[in-house]
Amino acid sequence: MAPQTTAPSTGGPPAPADGGHDLASEFLDRRTPIDRVRGMLHRYPALSPAVVLVLAVVVFGLLNDRFLNPANLSLITQQVAVVGTLAVAQTLIILTAGIDLSVGAIMVLAGMVIAQTATNNGLPAPLALALGLGVGVAAGGINGALVTRLRLPPFIATLGTLNVFTALALLYSRGATVRGTDMPALLPWTGTTFPVLGVRISVGVVMMLALYVVVAMILGKTAWGRHVYAVGDDKDAARLAGIRVNRVLMSVYLAAGAIIALGAWIQIGRANAASPNVGMDLNLDSITAVVIGGTSLFGGRGTVWGSLLGALIVGVFRNGLSLAGLDVLYQTLAVGVLVIAAVSVDQWIRKVRR
Repeated sequence: MAPQTTAPSTGGPPAPADGGHDLASEFLDRRTPIDRVRGMLHRYPALSPAVVLVLAVVVFGLLNDRFLNPANLSLITQQVAVVGTLAVAQTLIILTAGIDLSVGAIMVLAGMVIAQTATNNGLPAPLALALGLGVGVAAGGINGALVTRLRLPPFIATLGTLNVFTALALLYSRGATVRGTDMPALLPWTGTTFPVLGVRISVGVVMMLALYVVVAMILGKTAWGRHVYAVGDDKDAARLAGIRVNRVLMSVYLAAGAIIALGAWIQIGRANAASPNVGMDLNLDSITAVVIGGTSLFGGRGTVWGSLLGALIVGVFRNGLSLAGLDVLYQTLAVGVLVIAAVSVDQWIRKVRR
């Protein structure tokens, strides 16, 4: 009998006994379809708001012929410009596991400074805008200092500054509204519209979209962006990795203040006026847009593009329900339901098995 020979060992794993079917890998990946959906939503946070937005547009378009009318679409996009801009600032803060309840108050304060100094104090419009930018950055710095230096919870810190900045705006403006016709042309310029495929788009909308592109690139392509996500995911782990957590947090609040000041300029163009009595609901509207857009309130997960989708969803729902003849209270009710649903989905997604 000829001696039997054995093939030399290659050092790799043994071949599957059933001729190619790897039972081990099948056992290790025993995920249900729901688990796979949850994993996909975890990897792509903007996916669920994109689906909701498409469904909302289709449903409201079928319910009312006027919804997809170019004039109505123009109205929606222009309404979203301010909330969408503030949502960028709110996204940066929420990505660090914080929250800012004062964004609307900062926007009003910066807007009143811009309008008053240019109209009543004779300051050139570019310098007035620069001064408003400084006010926004200073307000963001105050919030950042309360969070990083005094170690106050962001919710409590910004709840306090909400009242402080609101009072400052009213005191500075003496409760008076500045009309766009009294301002230099540069200030209400952001409300100028031009046609795009039949839909009139304002300069403010273009500025908002450009802001999203810039911030998305910074978050996705720079070390600072990676540090923002790392701090939001786990501050202690980020500190152990050599990231200066407080410096990152302060930079986030300063950047948010600058973005809010830009939102003030867009708001002046949108309303063709600067009033100390508008924008107070924008605090919650910006948070709503971010949460609906898939950014986790626990930090470390989300994208600015999701926040844009969230702002559009809020705008579409309010507009669609208004065309349906429902009272504004029902519109607010619908937005509240959306927020609860979005947070519930976020909690469910966070349980994904990594």
